Amino acid sequence: MSRPKKISMQDIADRLGISKNAVSLALAGKKGVGEQLKAQVRRMAEELGYPLPQEAAAADGAAEAARSAVLVLVPERVMSYEDNEHFLFYHDLIWGLEEKLRARGFSAVILRIGSEMELSLKLPELAETMACRGVILFGIVSEAYAQMVCGRFPAALLFDSFHRSVNAPAVTSANVEGAAAAARYLLACGHRRIGFIGPANLTSSHEERWFGYWLAMQQAKADILPQWLLLESAGFASSPAEIEAFADRLQVAPPALRPTALLCGNDRLALLLLDALERRGLRVPADLSLMGFDGLPQAAAAQPPLATMKVDKLGLCDAVVEWLLLPERQQPAGRARLHWTVPASLHPGGSVAKLEDGSLL
Repeated sequence: MSRPKKISMQDIADRLGISKNAVSLALAGKKGVGEQLKAQVRRMAEELGYPLPQEAAAADGAAEAARSAVLVLVPERVMSYEDNEHFLFYHDLIWGLEEKLRARGFSAVILRIGSEMELSLKLPELAETMACRGVILFGIVSEAYAQMVCGRFPAALLFDSFHRSVNAPAVTSANVEGAAAAARYLLACGHRRIGFIGPANLTSSHEERWFGYWLAMQQAKADILPQWLLLESAGFASSPAEIEAFADRLQVAPPALRPTALLCGNDRLALLLLDALERRGLRVPADLSLMGFDGLPQAAAAQPPLATMKVDKLGLCDAVVEWLLLPERQQPAGRARLHWTVPASLHPGGSVAKLEDGSLL
């Protein structure tokens, strides 16, 4: 019985109609031949059973890693909030994203952005050198930092928050529509004096939720009084003190001048206010109805359970993966913005009273 013929570089060259030298350069991953030809040579070598040199195999491995790796840049403050509500919300979102990416063949590389790094507009060291399929900028970062990241990485996506001045695709909750639905729910429960709490100066989500509330109130021709609003904050760490001051104003206001319901830009603010009102003898919902946004487990466990708009965290993660799977030719030419929004769902709770009987009016 004759031995099987040993496959040579010349066999590969003959099959492809190229020179043996071109095959040698391609298999070694050297300059002198194009990337497309290198790929054709490697495929033919595999088909014929020719062993790939270590260099070419390593190059294939690096190329595959670059096709599957996704850098997820996460601000350090997201994972180090002192309040448990913020930590759990973002923790679930980050690891939900990692799981969804893994299920579709991607490898998430999670890199933290320190506060000094953000101020000095520096990337994590690995992000400077690692080839990847895409970059996801997670959560709330400064406008300057978002501009820098999106300028450095053509395949960058803003996730959960965005800046209008940054020309990059984004995936967020449908904040305008969700807050409008929340306000309409309160209106349907008989409330007309509805206030809003949310630092619209700090994040796009609060800005959009404020607009959704305003839109629903305008459409219902319901008044919005300045004393029913808390729209600005000195910073996230200032929220507890600002909520305390707002609760003080509610406590001393005559009942006829108080809002009968308050919509908060997230569950964290609503839970802070719930505690502050109880300590001042104002009962929820007997004296004031309260509603949040996000759908945190702590909202359902509160007494009374907090009415809220639940963010679809898994739906957000699915949208990110779908964006990564877009063929390059379909990705936004010239960085034109695409904005995916994922609907939130209404979760009624015991913190909202119905006013058909005229109470609180």
